[in-house]
Amino acid sequence: MDLSIVIPLLNEEDNIPPLYESLKAVLDGMDVSYEIIIIDDGSTDRSYEILQQLAARDKSLIVIRFRRNFGQTAGLAAGFDQAEGDVVITMDADLQNDPKDIPRLLDKINEGYDLVAGWRYDRQDAEISRKLPSRIANALISRTTDVKLHDYGCTLKAFRKEVVKNINLYGELHRFIPAIASWMGVKIAEVKVNHHARIHGESKYNISRTPRVLLDLFTVKFLLSYSAKPLQFFGKFGLISGGIGLLMMLWLIGQRLFTDTALSDKPSLLIAIMLILVGVQFISFGLLGEMMTRTYHETQKKSVYVVRDILNG
Repeated sequence: MDLSIVIPLLNEEDNIPPLYESLKAVLDGMDVSYEIIIIDDGSTDRSYEILQQLAARDKSLIVIRFRRNFGQTAGLAAGFDQAEGDVVITMDADLQNDPKDIPRLLDKINEGYDLVAGWRYDRQDAEISRKLPSRIANALISRTTDVKLHDYGCTLKAFRKEVVKNINLYGELHRFIPAIASWMGVKIAEVKVNHHARIHGESKYNISRTPRVLLDLFTVKFLLSYSAKPLQFFGKFGLISGGIGLLMMLWLIGQRLFTDTALSDKPSLLIAIMLILVGVQFISFGLLGEMMTRTYHETQKKSVYVVRDILNG
């Protein structure tokens, strides 16, 4: 299988037929074997009924139906598990992504890249509720993860199969897939893609999701930098807090010994004790994290590295 198209959707009954037709027109015009994997994420409209009709006459269409709404991340994870193609393309079902951009993504993959992200250069969305929060989030993610992309939120992406098979998705981490994949040392590129205004249905995203993005960003940063060495993260704060508290305590003890200053009425004494205790707690968290990390890697046989090629002779 050359190509797998993965499309999660929720309540897109009006968009499914035109999406299917335009997608088939593009794929049939390419010299590739392909499969289309559509994940119905608990739709309550006629989406699944329409997908059933399409799947009955098209063996290249695979439909996965969730029992309830689990979210886009779960939908992509299910698609990645099912995908058999050497290259996996992800896209939205709302007709805002253009199937005609698929050959451009594949051309970039064929240049030697492992992951190609779409960049909605001329984005057709509301300025305040969609585009502004997206710009802020993209800047924060790029700065925090050191993976420089203009548009993390664009679902239209291309991956080599070995990339998606080594990514474990949960929560709402789908928008951070390039950052998560960067841990494997993948070669990432970005290409400008078309973006159309939504005609049918309602968007599932708005400005209220911004706090979730920020919280997920902390998770991704920790996973990328400290998942295998949590003591380095917690220990840093522990040493700073404990060090400041210890210096304050020594200063107070010196005052008491050499100037006969009473300490019972000094708030700084309580602050020093608190800082020392907080430092001990942070280091304890780090040690517990180290134990959990080792348990996770050893019981799950989780590798701490990813191999790209092995040559022999």
